[in-house]
Amino acid sequence: MTEKPPVADVTDADITVGEPKEWAAGVPGVLHSMGPAIEQLGVARTLKLMTSLNQKGGFDCMSCAWPDPDKRKVAEFCENGGKAVVWEATPVLVPRTFWSEHSITDLLDKTEYWLGMQGRLTEPVWKPAGSDHYEPVSWQKAFELIAAKLTGLDSPDQASFYTSGRTSNEAAFVYQLFVRAFGTNNLPDCSNMCHESTSLAMAEVVGIGKSTIAYDDFEETELIIVMGQNPGTNHPRMLTALEDAKQNGASIVAVNPLPEAGLRRYKNPQKVRGVVGHGTEIADQFLQIRLGGDMALLQAMSKRVIQAELAAPGTVVDHAFIAEHTSGYDAFVEHALQVDDDEVVRATGLTVEEIDEVADRYIRSNRTIITWAMGITQHTKAVDTIKEIINLLLLRGNIGRPGAGASPIRGHSNVQGDRTMGIWEQMPDSFLDALGKEFHFEPPREHGVDALKGIQAMQRGEVKFWMGMGGNLVAAISDTQLAEAAFRGTEMTVQVSTKLNRSHAVVGDEALILPTMGRTEIDVQASGPQFVSVEDTVCSVHGSHGQVPPVAPGLLSEVAIVCELARATLGDRVAIDWSAMQADYGVVRDHISRVVPGFDDYSRRAGSKEGFVLPNGPRDSRTFATETGKAMITVNELEHVERPEGTLLLQTLRSHDQYNTTIYSLNDRYRGIKKGRQVVFVNPLDLAELGLTDGQHVDITTVWHDDLERVLRGWRVVEYPSARGCAAAYFPEANVLVPLDSAAKGSNTPVSKAVPVRLTPTAA
Repeated sequence: MTEKPPVADVTDADITVGEPKEWAAGVPGVLHSMGPAIEQLGVARTLKLMTSLNQKGGFDCMSCAWPDPDKRKVAEFCENGGKAVVWEATPVLVPRTFWSEHSITDLLDKTEYWLGMQGRLTEPVWKPAGSDHYEPVSWQKAFELIAAKLTGLDSPDQASFYTSGRTSNEAAFVYQLFVRAFGTNNLPDCSNMCHESTSLAMAEVVGIGKSTIAYDDFEETELIIVMGQNPGTNHPRMLTALEDAKQNGASIVAVNPLPEAGLRRYKNPQKVRGVVGHGTEIADQFLQIRLGGDMALLQAMSKRVIQAELAAPGTVVDHAFIAEHTSGYDAFVEHALQVDDDEVVRATGLTVEEIDEVADRYIRSNRTIITWAMGITQHTKAVDTIKEIINLLLLRGNIGRPGAGASPIRGHSNVQGDRTMGIWEQMPDSFLDALGKEFHFEPPREHGVDALKGIQAMQRGEVKFWMGMGGNLVAAISDTQLAEAAFRGTEMTVQVSTKLNRSHAVVGDEALILPTMGRTEIDVQASGPQFVSVEDTVCSVHGSHGQVPPVAPGLLSEVAIVCELARATLGDRVAIDWSAMQADYGVVRDHISRVVPGFDDYSRRAGSKEGFVLPNGPRDSRTFATETGKAMITVNELEHVERPEGTLLLQTLRSHDQYNTTIYSLNDRYRGIKKGRQVVFVNPLDLAELGLTDGQHVDITTVWHDDLERVLRGWRVVEYPSARGCAAAYFPEANVLVPLDSAAKGSNTPVSKAVPVRLTPTAA
């Protein structure tokens, strides 16, 4: 392994802007993935890791939660998955001298890209109170410092424990066990900021907050409606499933404010036509919807389904399914028929003809999948919008049927598994009862704070200690100014990480960084080599086996870190054998098998090459664990997203060379951006209306009801074919524009996809 001197930070000084691409992947995707891998890891290490990535008996990709097909290809990974492996398995290490050479004040001036490029963290470091520097400490000292702070709090609820979706099932389970044994349910996680709206809406109306399809359903479907997502960048392997569906005769409709390359044409680099041919046209219909218009579109489609049924009774609505498996149909019909098409057109920016076409596609399809991501979940009415997705599916019996169902696509690799393992501030009593019975203690019952409420509790001085198991919450959360001030007001912050990020520079009075192993690395404990397990977006659980030695001696796994910390903090307060779980992760899985339904014989099934699929009532048997015992068709009042005069609605999004807040490079190949990120994408007609020009530098200011100034200064305008009245900019940089109290109703997810902003020319 090597220690590399810090590279110079980057700016947008050399930014170039070209035309957006009309297709995704192909040979360039291979070159952009494998080139850096061979350069940084070497040929042998690259082959070892890439041929094990997402393979049976290999390790699970950390870049998204897209499921694996039963029959794996030799290269079962995408461009961004390859980049994620290189980022984690790099031989570049942060040297001990780094901490004396770089103060925290210095780190605050660095970009996320620079921080990540410094290499892997290899030893615990501590920032004492009043100091501006981290300093290396032993693991024992680190655990003693944290334990002393936790046991010195007036109440366990003064501590908050965040979790990233990268964490394995085993680590997540012992983490939540430690936190609840300590005495609090303050367990915010990254799901609070992405699919919380999905979890809430689907749990209410179908009884489970997860996908109701299996991977093979994509092969059997007749129609796929892709809403509010960009699979070409965020989960590129989905493009293969979409291509296979097209070849089996399915139609695809894309609903999105931006024309994304991956939803236009896909060049599969593992097929001849993807290398030398035209590739596969993906979307048969593209609906360029205005931000916030999805709920109106869905209601208009349901109205047309009902109108078609009234015109030809018994031929459109699945009345047998409705009668046996649903409630609320009659009230919904009455409401849907009142939907005003003029209001729908204003809300969506679509024409009546476009809406008629997509409704007709849906009516003609006997097996439909609707799939969505954060373009749906991060709106004020996100929960109700997802209920409208379910309404539309239920009308034609498209749940619990092969090739049909609801398919939320999780972005983080194990965010769904973490929630299954108990990482939630509102776990039901049934889980807490089982946990208490298994470990002979009484878990706390009062609900804890989520991500946004945790920041607000810090602001009020109610949360004094914050710990993050992975992730980069400081950068990922909305309202950057307020969030950073809140973190600085705590007494101690602790971060378990593989590499540096912004959360290591925005800290409490005291701060610690605990370096951990990555998924690529072989984890040897007292009983021998260990494996962990994860749950993908279609409820499939499988093992993940590290393939290469850790980058440095002395690194601890996440499971080991939690168990060591639990022993140091709790002592003999709770009779839990942390040492046994640390020594053998099979012991953890045995506990899980008795606490979490569906995990019987967990170690054997997760350790098999096939893994196993969790039970799913709506998918498996058309059973719905709701208040009525049936799937609930709901009436939801439409709210038009208003745009104040002279403003645009801004959405935050990823660049192509990015995974969550991790920046792999300053390029966004599909959108034509190179060597920069400080851009705002705007429709040319909106630019003309606002008196702005392509390439001009502007200040982007949030229009909100409080007096706090939220502004990005000097960002370059990029003329782009976005929906009228809408704009887009990259997160995490643009998170400063998202107000902390702008959250989805019910789920409390930040509204990052409809921020009213004003663009004004930057002063010279």
